[in-house]
Amino acid sequence: MDISIIGVPIFYGADKRGPEYGPKKLRDKNIVKVIGKHNHRVFDFGDLFVPVVEEYNKFFSHPNMKYVEPIIQVNNNLAHIVYSSIKGRSFPLVIGGDHSIGLGSIAGVSRAYENLAVIWVDAHGDINTQKTSESGNVHGMSLAKAMGLGYDNLSDVYYKGTKVNKENIFIVGARDLDPGEYDFIKSENLHVYTTKRIKEKGMDYVINEVLDEIKQKNIYNVHLSFDIDFIDAKVVPGTGTAVENGPSVEDAKIILKTLGESNLIKAMDFVELNPLLDKNDTTANIAIDLLDWAFKFLK
Repeated sequence: MDISIIGVPIFYGADKRGPEYGPKKLRDKNIVKVIGKHNHRVFDFGDLFVPVVEEYNKFFSHPNMKYVEPIIQVNNNLAHIVYSSIKGRSFPLVIGGDHSIGLGSIAGVSRAYENLAVIWVDAHGDINTQKTSESGNVHGMSLAKAMGLGYDNLSDVYYKGTKVNKENIFIVGARDLDPGEYDFIKSENLHVYTTKRIKEKGMDYVINEVLDEIKQKNIYNVHLSFDIDFIDAKVVPGTGTAVENGPSVEDAKIILKTLGESNLIKAMDFVELNPLLDKNDTTANIAIDLLDWAFKFLK
């Protein structure tokens, strides 16, 4: 398989320095060679341009959301390179950067594939809007924007309208949800598979339940968005919004193996590695090990 690595060195969605160094750290860990050893041709397209905005200007474009304009610009560009990669028959691997880039990835994939599902592996729901967010950080809103909710300038990234239907979104590993997110999940009956459910049923059961739902909908194209904070905080110190009582690295590997073998995954994000918070490259080493594992099965 041909793979296009697309780095997005951005921290604006998290409003915390560090995730912008994630792409460089993964390259320092030889991501091209690690993935390439599984009989893939790997093309590293470097990093997308991220405009510099001073901290005192972070609310310049919107009173309740930080760094909106540069996030829109970066996601527009990301969407197009993801779309172009797919049209060139290459698998886009987007390495972040914070999870605000999930919006651009989904926009690009959804333009290429009309009937799309998104599996969002994350400790958080990222389904806030500017009205429900307690922080104003856009990385907590990116999935809501992909559903067409909230601020039009963000939800209309790359093209106007909804990028993925809410019934085709599957959030796995959530355990830190804001009140507005709980309300939205209940009102819309979203597919959310919490850490509690994972611990009760087992990761293998849960991820196969997700796949069964997708197959029943006759969906054959899935975007996988993987946030390293899915894993328990004690295991991955190098991420900006770590949450305790999470799944293990082995649980993450079950997800990646099962989804890889399904042949449904058409693009992937890997986000929220923060080298500034890491301890002795613990999280970076786990990240590169997970990517190595994922591309052993993605064909």
